[in-house]
Amino acid sequence: MYIKKILIAIVILGLVAAAFFAHFVYNAMLRPNTAFNNEVAYIFVPTNASYQEVRSQLEPLLDDMDSFDALAERKKYTSNIKAGRFEIKKGMSNNDIINSIRSINLPIKLSFNNQESLEKLAGRVSSQIEADSLSVLNSMKNPEFLAENHFNEATALGMYLPNSYEFFWNTSAAAFRNRMLKEYNRFWSESKRKKAEEIGLSPNQVIALASIVHEESKQASEQPRIAGVYMNRLRIGMPLQADPTLKFAAYQLPKYKNTIIKRVLNVHKEIDSPYNTYKNLGLPPGLIAMPDISAINAVLNYEKHKYLYFAADSNRLGFHKFAKTLSQHNVNARAYQRYLSSQGINR
Repeated sequence: MYIKKILIAIVILGLVAAAFFAHFVYNAMLRPNTAFNNEVAYIFVPTNASYQEVRSQLEPLLDDMDSFDALAERKKYTSNIKAGRFEIKKGMSNNDIINSIRSINLPIKLSFNNQESLEKLAGRVSSQIEADSLSVLNSMKNPEFLAENHFNEATALGMYLPNSYEFFWNTSAAAFRNRMLKEYNRFWSESKRKKAEEIGLSPNQVIALASIVHEESKQASEQPRIAGVYMNRLRIGMPLQADPTLKFAAYQLPKYKNTIIKRVLNVHKEIDSPYNTYKNLGLPPGLIAMPDISAINAVLNYEKHKYLYFAADSNRLGFHKFAKTLSQHNVNARAYQRYLSSQGINR
């Protein structure tokens, strides 16, 4: 009888212990432990982050931080932090959360459009990934990288094609740059390189001209015609006389910092710069801004015609009037100059 009571007591104690253990397992591992109302929340874990850094992001999102700490320690997450962007869904348990933040690094959509310089591009990129703008810029300007891949500081911006790309948030500056080189080489397929060769330009020169075309017109439908005008000028040895290059040259001077040139004047044509295509024959040393892919394709597939001139059309803003003769161009140009004056745009 005595032994029987002992056995019963042991069984009861075992059941109680099992109940406590089940309760602990449920609370620590299986019970929903989110405190936000949205369907999903995200945390961004930096490279080499400590558990305390992760914890500070999680604390506002969880109901019971102590139970999470206990399970994180038990599952050795506290000493095995992974960097990246992680998702926490409403109603997740501690176990679900730990599994998510240590193994499911979610990519982001990194996008950039027509940035005017490497500095501005670096700032745009660094606002979307972990790498800071200085490290991105230094990576872009790395002399060894540029020389190895046939770029220089004047042409380097042309390696970055405006689009949306999938990256992990914790991508390093060098990894971003190297991925962009792969995208550039993928874009410059054998057929595109052959087209460039056929029109007598290198890929860097195509992009330099495309940057002018894109600054002249954002209308993809007329970009091939504008590209044709410039190709005609190059072919006969006529200066490009591209107003956007004058603006670019001006913006390099202290006098024009933090200004917007709305009207190109004769004084701008006197600026001493290799980008002044009124003074210098041929293409400028590099691109003046990041062109759309449409403008690059417009140069590669430029319209063959006999136009040598074009002027903005005051009746269809954003479009241009084209001319084969200087006299007709002067008529078109004067009409647009009158429009600018009527709008009070004098500089």
